[in-house]
Amino acid sequence: MGLESTRTLGQAWEGGKNHFNLIRLVAAWLVIYGHAWAITGAPGGDVVAQLTQVKFAGALAVDMFFVISGFLIAASLQRNTVRGYLGSRALRILPALVVCVAVTVFVLGPLLTTSHEYWSAQTWRYAWSNASLWRAEYQLPGVFAGQPSDVVNGSLWTLPIEARLYLALLGASLCGMLVVRRYVVAWVALLAAIVAFALWRAPLPEWLANDLWCLACFTTGTVLWLLRDRVRVSWIPVVVLLVLAAVLRGTPWFVAPYFGLVTYGTLWLAFVPRGPRIAHHDLSYGLYLYGWPAAQVVQHVSPGGPLHNVVFGSLLAFACAAASWFLVERPALHLKRRFGTRTPVASPVGANA
Repeated sequence: MGLESTRTLGQAWEGGKNHFNLIRLVAAWLVIYGHAWAITGAPGGDVVAQLTQVKFAGALAVDMFFVISGFLIAASLQRNTVRGYLGSRALRILPALVVCVAVTVFVLGPLLTTSHEYWSAQTWRYAWSNASLWRAEYQLPGVFAGQPSDVVNGSLWTLPIEARLYLALLGASLCGMLVVRRYVVAWVALLAAIVAFALWRAPLPEWLANDLWCLACFTTGTVLWLLRDRVRVSWIPVVVLLVLAAVLRGTPWFVAPYFGLVTYGTLWLAFVPRGPRIAHHDLSYGLYLYGWPAAQVVQHVSPGGPLHNVVFGSLLAFACAAASWFLVERPALHLKRRFGTRTPVASPVGANA
């Protein structure tokens, strides 16, 4: 306990050991778990939804992804040239995404479609928009038609947002904003504006609320990177936030301790001194990409309840994730050196790093 309570985030980072890959893997699985109710059309929701009453497991996972992303991407930006930064970001996201979209459009779609007009403008729009990170498209003609949800891959909506945040952070850096005083002031103003807008226009459309949560979590992750030498890694704030969350559960004020837990708590978990670590193989991005379509395939072949879908969807998704990592992602990451990218031992490259 003494070591944990005296370290700062910066000292923990420099120690070279963290749990980012493991946290992302668990978060990617939570997306599969949380979406099982929508995919199977079952009433109710997952345990996270029942506990928080405002967030289901998939939404919690996405918030954690963006906190980690804001922290690690800021680290990447500060140690790399613009060329190295852009090259590493593109190599981490695009190859696996393009392959996933291609498999979906050219293999899965033709096998499962019930439409005689599969090769239509809608199909090519799905392929181009998703693979280019322009925007998320969700339906393919006749694919998963008649199931509770006909969405082919509902997880892809976060990727265009993430790519734009990468570019925005680069722009902020080029404008000299990635220094503590300037960025913290801008971050406080941004969070205040988000809260004011949310209160003014409540209830927000789901897509807009999701976008604002991603923005808030990402920028807070970046703030925590910039303040890494001042913020201490301690279990005490986590316990306090948990108590506040329990007391305020079911009230509009619950979002404040939830936000603290998902931001500070995620990084606290990442730097817990003990526990299992995944240092070399990161299946989280592949699991995130293939989790939804795998669950949809299970629902198509073997309809059942949420837990049935989670078990067999997870098995299929993990197999696809392993193939994605070993055949696509890891070979692509080996090309980073051509861009002069610098990746420290402290930050094994993962889905959002």
